[in-house]
Amino acid sequence: MINTRYLNNSPEVQLRNVGWDWMLGADTLPYLTNEAVTVKTYEADAYYNAANELYEIYAEAAQHAIDRNLWKEMGIPESLIELIKLTWEDDRHWHIYGRFDLAGGVSREPIKLIEFNADTATCIPETAVVQWAHLKANHMDESKQFNNVYEALKEQFAELRRRNMHLTPTLLFSTMRDAPEDDTNVAVLGEAAREAGFDVEFSYMDEVEFTATEGIFKQNPKNGKFEQFDFWFKLVPWEYIGYDEPELAELLTKIVKNGKAVIINPAYTLLFQSKYILKLLWDLYPNHPLLLPTTAQPLPNKVSVEKVLFGREGANVRILETNGTVITAAEGDYGDYEKIYQEYVEFPRDALGQRYQAGVFWAGDACGLGYRRGGKIIDNTAQFVGHLVE
Repeated sequence: MINTRYLNNSPEVQLRNVGWDWMLGADTLPYLTNEAVTVKTYEADAYYNAANELYEIYAEAAQHAIDRNLWKEMGIPESLIELIKLTWEDDRHWHIYGRFDLAGGVSREPIKLIEFNADTATCIPETAVVQWAHLKANHMDESKQFNNVYEALKEQFAELRRRNMHLTPTLLFSTMRDAPEDDTNVAVLGEAAREAGFDVEFSYMDEVEFTATEGIFKQNPKNGKFEQFDFWFKLVPWEYIGYDEPELAELLTKIVKNGKAVIINPAYTLLFQSKYILKLLWDLYPNHPLLLPTTAQPLPNKVSVEKVLFGREGANVRILETNGTVITAAEGDYGDYEKIYQEYVEFPRDALGQRYQAGVFWAGDACGLGYRRGGKIIDNTAQFVGHLVE
């Protein structure tokens, strides 16, 4: 059972006071409710330990996939295989952050991995800043939250600099147009990078120029000159680039091989992002307490969740009864991908029957907790709910 506590004061004043009023648009605050999930200290510790352990076994599963050339099974586009190998074998290509989606973790319910958003995870503003501001607005101490996301991001960007001292700390952030939620996530990441010592700029994807021998550029609108960036963060999924823009994938591979830029998050995070890794994890660590049985075929005699390898925000997810009939399904644009089947587990519910999925951010270490509240399938209509450690 999920327990929540109502917080009277909205975070608006606190956000304005700390200069984050740009987060007050219609695309951020509707996700935040005035309730907060109450979490025991030992539960917060369990989430922390679970995310760290999961990252370790993810890395081992990714190495297993590379060693055995499981590119086809994992749905990896051929245009990205070389870049994945290059970045995996070179520690200068630093994984900045990701978010584990988890079931359970409260009221003695065991924590179970749902998936890992390792490449282009969102919910950063809500987790890192808005729920903190909500707590402060209600005169509560920040130690009452498992939330070190912003500081962890700063340290990750600082580590990225330390690993690439031969490069100029110029960092270009990019998103697709008409995705205001992505823009807000990138704005938080950009602030963390700036505080870590990077010169930060922003351009939409269609404004960025790439050359194999020179690197990554954007045109300065004031003087028309092209400015080079040694680091590029794209909140654009690697599988989109690999499948839909193979020429760009080839260009980026050459840019990395020529040492002209570091791309964040690195291409190898696509191995983590592929839901086929959920099957690999179960194969490698059967009966691991944090994992759910996952196979390439519907699970016999079990309610299962059918997921496409690269679905997002619950799209193209189906929950199947033991006989294969569909209990519920979500539409989406990813139906052409191959599928895996994960044993169904109920999300914890509150007194009103609303379901909660925990999200734990990893940025070099597990660093922050938040919840999304929705139906059997947590999709892009879910609300964000902050938390209190009591």
